Amino acid sequence: MALTISLVFLAGIAVLLLLRTGYLRLWPGLAAVLFGFTLASTGMAPSINSAISSVAGWISQLG
Repeated sequence: MALTISLVFLAGIAVLLLLRTGYLRLWPGLAAVLFGFTLASTGMAPSINSAISSVAGWISQLG
């Protein structure tokens, strides 16, 4: 049985857990989110997306 979970969903859960445990404070977390949105609008976005897709494909082949 294959289970597909969105990377955005997993990252959101990780951020929520880090905020709740105190390892990530609110303002640095918001700065990281703003940096991510800014990075997504640059020319590096396709390269980052293909790298993440390659890693996800590699992980899916392990199982």
